[in-house]
Amino acid sequence: MPTYDDALALFHEWTKSDRLRRHAYAVEAAMEGYATLFGEDVTLWRITGLLHDMDYEQHPTLEEHPYVGAKLLRELKYPESIVEAILGHAPHTGTPRETLLAKTLFAVDELAGFITAVAYVRPTRLEGMKVKSVRKKLKDKAFAAAVSREDIQLGAEELGIELPQHIANVISGMCAHADRLELAASS
Repeated sequence: MPTYDDALALFHEWTKSDRLRRHAYAVEAAMEGYATLFGEDVTLWRITGLLHDMDYEQHPTLEEHPYVGAKLLRELKYPESIVEAILGHAPHTGTPRETLLAKTLFAVDELAGFITAVAYVRPTRLEGMKVKSVRKKLKDKAFAAAVSREDIQLGAEELGIELPQHIANVISGMCAHADRLELAASS
């Protein structure tokens, strides 16, 4: 299996946008948190989160994303579990989410993006973020309107975790990497 450093170099080669990089880092952080919680392979889960949108910047259409990235990852001998999870995170592929890895990637993807949006409107960013604040923003359909509330709910259901606990888990994972995400409280 390629190393984390290999995956990071590949990701940086394919993804130049700071915004998309920060999203991938947020998903990676949430995946790390869940891998630790579930007793899974932290490196494999981090790599899955990091690379889930690696082809999106260059291939943003439904016809290409995430198929181009999945094909390349197979060629580079990444584990099939990573490839299947990445295909499964995009509902339009029709790839079933059968593994805990795939279910978790789908569950954290939209939520990590939403929590990032909530952090941007808070003076302390991620620091001290409460579940109830995130849930209140979820009810405001105009806030981060592009984020699928249905996918967030479905992701929690597929994991078998109540939504408030799922939100808390993702906040916790992201807080552990707040500096890298540029979401630490200002000094």
